[in-house]
Amino acid sequence: MKSLTRKEELIMLSILHMKKNAYLVAIVDHLSQTTEKKVSLTSVHLPLNRIEKKGLIASEFGEATAVRGGRRKKIYTITKLGFEVLEEHKRITDLLWKNYMKYSSPKD
Repeated sequence: MKSLTRKEELIMLSILHMKKNAYLVAIVDHLSQTTEKKVSLTSVHLPLNRIEKKGLIASEFGEATAVRGGRRKKIYTITKLGFEVLEEHKRITDLLWKNYMKYSSPKD
């Protein structure tokens, strides 16, 4: 199984949620809203490149828009492999949380 950092997982889940609107700035905005913390472009851009190289996401350029001064957005989508990796991470996380819930919280 290919491994993911927590940031990569959050980015991929954002891409799934956003569907055809998953481009860099929109992903950053979505993560900032979801985590209630400021997320920088660089902190998303670098992991996007990494997970694209792993074959977990794919990208294509959208149409040029006047709002962007004629520049095109790079739209990201999850690949079949990326979806399988996310499912495996969820399975493992759910199992770990299930096991964790068997114990009471530590006493201070």
